[in-house]
Amino acid sequence: MREPLTRSSDPSRMMPAGAGGRLDQAHAALAALDHERRRLERLGLETPLARCHEQIRYWRFVAALVALPCRAGTEGGR
Repeated sequence: MREPLTRSSDPSRMMPAGAGGRLDQAHAALAALDHERRRLERLGLETPLARCHEQIRYWRFVAALVALPCRAGTEGGR
C-alpha cells in the first residue's frame, strides 16, 4: 500500500470503537486531504494530486459506510 498523504488519512490507523468516532475520523481525513489537494493544485504536482484524489474517494466511501445506521439487534452493524 502507498504511503498516506496525511497522518489522519492513514487507512492502517485503528478506527474508534464508536460510530460517532469513526465518522469523525473519516471527516478529519477528508478535511486534511482537501487541504492537501488545494496545496498540491497550487504547486502543480500532478502525480501526488492524482494520489490525493484516490485517497479522497476512499475516505468518502468510508464516511458513507460508517454513516449508515446500525440495524437493531446487531453488534456494531455486522
